[in-house]
Amino acid sequence: MQIEVQNLTKIYGQQTAVNAINFQLEKGEITGFLGPNGAGKTTTMKMLTGALTPTAGSITITGINMLKNPIEAQKKIGYLPEHNPLYTEMYVREYLHFMAGLYPNVPKNRIEEVINLTGLLPESNKKIEALSKGYRQRVGLASTLIHDPEILILDEPTTGLDPNQLVEIRHIIKELGKHKTVLLSSHIMQEIQAVASRVIVINKGNIVLDKKMTELQGKDQIIEVAFDFRVEERLLRNLPNIVSVSNVYEFLYQLQFDTQTDMRPTVFDFANQNGLKILQINHKHTDLEEKFLQVTRGY
Repeated sequence: MQIEVQNLTKIYGQQTAVNAINFQLEKGEITGFLGPNGAGKTTTMKMLTGALTPTAGSITITGINMLKNPIEAQKKIGYLPEHNPLYTEMYVREYLHFMAGLYPNVPKNRIEEVINLTGLLPESNKKIEALSKGYRQRVGLASTLIHDPEILILDEPTTGLDPNQLVEIRHIIKELGKHKTVLLSSHIMQEIQAVASRVIVINKGNIVLDKKMTELQGKDQIIEVAFDFRVEERLLRNLPNIVSVSNVYEFLYQLQFDTQTDMRPTVFDFANQNGLKILQINHKHTDLEEKFLQVTRGY
């Protein structure tokens, strides 16, 4: 067990920011940590890193009690906060040398390793203040990795990045997640779906969802199809693996199947055989965004 949290609580005056939450994180697992603004995400992450002292509860990092031995526990963690703190007047390599000096026994070649790993090489001789937002995020990630931690806690690591930068940073995180424990906070649902194998949702200080990504996808699939005229529902019920048929609007139908095999080719063939013309077809998932809304808004 890389991280074990038991009854973790943080109270500010009369406000309970985090309310006796429990979870465990394993090695080789990327966990998406989601929640509305003010839900307790950042407070939880700060407690996990030892930057904030809990009101109650316990945190164990690779078998080390964070509250009793924070220095040893923190050596196992790489933390990238939401607002990436950098000394922008320093050069990239200079900054990484400085960060390496904060940890014992960092090999000399580690700086070049993290520069290559995070794709910083083209900009590595520049001052940080001259870098784009995307490259500044890479510098922050590189400094997080400098001591080769077993655990990565990343709070909104892709905020403000353009689509190309997003894809690149996601790829880096996914590769790191193969042999490290990663806790990743983001407001971008597609990002979590793209990289995470598990999702934890916190709302009003309470964990309201903790599931593997595969469990969220369910066993069924829904296909929305529009024809060029109204079709009798009883005809569509002859499709294989069909569970239900509903006429959503005019010529638009929603078909639910009890299989994860993509049924769009079957629907196309069925339409052909029955003289139906398809104007539009969509493979609709019960996605993470829908589930997030259900557990945080109650519907």
